[in-house]
Amino acid sequence: MDINELVIYRNLEHQELFEEMACLMGYASREEKPDAFHCGGRLVELAVNYGFEGNLWHCFLAFCLANNENAYTTTCEITGAAGGSLDELAREDFGIFKALFDYDILKLEPSGMWRQLSAYRPAGKGSRVFNKRIRDRIVNLAVQLEESGDVEEFQSHVSEFYREFGVGKFGLNKAFRIVEKDEGQTVLIDPIINVEHVYFKDIVGYELQKQKLIENTEAFVEGREANNVLLFGDAGTGKSSSVKAVLNEYYSRGLRIIEVYKHQFKALSDVLEQIKDRNYKFIIYMDDLSFEDYELEYKYLKAILEGGLGKRPDNVLIYATSNRRHLIREKFSDKRELDDELHNNDTVQEKLSLASRFGVTIYFGSPDKRQFETIVKALADRCHLDMPEDELYREANKWELSHGGLSGRTASQFITHLLGRQRMD
Repeated sequence: MDINELVIYRNLEHQELFEEMACLMGYASREEKPDAFHCGGRLVELAVNYGFEGNLWHCFLAFCLANNENAYTTTCEITGAAGGSLDELAREDFGIFKALFDYDILKLEPSGMWRQLSAYRPAGKGSRVFNKRIRDRIVNLAVQLEESGDVEEFQSHVSEFYREFGVGKFGLNKAFRIVEKDEGQTVLIDPIINVEHVYFKDIVGYELQKQKLIENTEAFVEGREANNVLLFGDAGTGKSSSVKAVLNEYYSRGLRIIEVYKHQFKALSDVLEQIKDRNYKFIIYMDDLSFEDYELEYKYLKAILEGGLGKRPDNVLIYATSNRRHLIREKFSDKRELDDELHNNDTVQEKLSLASRFGVTIYFGSPDKRQFETIVKALADRCHLDMPEDELYREANKWELSHGGLSGRTASQFITHLLGRQRMD
C-alpha cells in the first residue's frame, strides 16, 4: 500500500509533511529518509497553531481530510454520501488513510518523542488557539476515525462530517477577505480567523431596524427571494455591528460573509465565480461604503448588483453600510457643472441609481438623550458596573459632550472607560 495510489485525496494542504510521515511509516518511498525530528516539530507547530490535543498524527490526518476540496468532498457537502463510482473510488483512498490511522507511531524512532506526540497535552488556558470551534471539530473527527472498525465506518464518519460541517475553508470558517494576486491570477478568498462575537441581543435599541434585517436574512438563508441591503445613517449607531450579528446568528445555518473594499470591486466577478456552486449562502459585505465624485469603482458595483449580463448567483447577496444615503458624494458645484451638461438628468440618474439597486434600505439614526441613557444603562448592567443610576447618567452625558456625541459607539466607549478606571482603583 502506497500513498501514491491515492486517486481523489491528492494535493493536501500540508502535502510535504504528509509524504514525509508516510515515508517514515513505509507507505511512501524517497531517495533520502525524512528527518523524524523535523516531522515531529512540524506536528507540534500545527498543534500549537490549531489547539490540537491527543494523538497529533491522527489530528493531522483529520485536518487534511477536513480541508481537502475535491469532487468527493464537495459532493458530500451538498448531498451527503456521494454514491456511484465516486463513492467507490473514495473508499479505496480511505483504505489508505485508515492504514495510516492504524499505524502505531510508537514504532517510529525516537520512540520517546512519538510517545509525547501520541498523547499530546496543550499548554495552559493562556495558550494561543487558532479557533476553538474548528479545533473541537477536528479533534472529534480524529477520535471517531481512530475508533472506526473498518473502512466503511471510516468513510461514513468522514462523509457525515462533510454533510454537517462542509469542507475546506468555507466549511470551517465564518468570514473571509479577498487577497488580490498579480494581473491574470485568480484572487484568493482568505479566512478571517478572529471574528467579533456580536449578536442582536448585544445591540441595544433599533428594534425595527434589526427586525427588517433579520426578515431579509431569514428569507435568504431559507432559500426564498431576498434583497441586497444598504444600512445607512449616523456614525456609531450599530450598522456594522448589525452585520456582524447577522454572521454570528446565521453561521450555523450555512451563512458566510466575504468582506470586500471598494478598490477590490474589479475582483468581484472572480469572487462570484469561486462561490457560486458552493452549498453555502454568501453575503458580500462592504463596510463604510461611499464614493468621491471622481471615483469610478461604483460602476463595477452597479453591474454586480443588477444590470450585468451575467445573473448574480442565487446564493449571494450584498450588504453594505454607509453614512451616506446615496453613496456618491454630491456638491453644490456639481449643480454648476450640470447646468453645462446637455443631458444633465442622465448624470443625476447615474449617481442616484447605485443606491436604488439595494432592495432594502435601513436607516440608523442617532439616539436622543433618553435613548442614549437607556443604552448606557443596558451596557452598564451587562458589565455589572456598580454605580448609582443618577451618577451613571451624569457622567455619561459629560462624556458624550467631548467624545463624539449621542451614539451607541460613544456609550460603549464610555462604559469601557469606566471599566478601565474601576480596575485601576
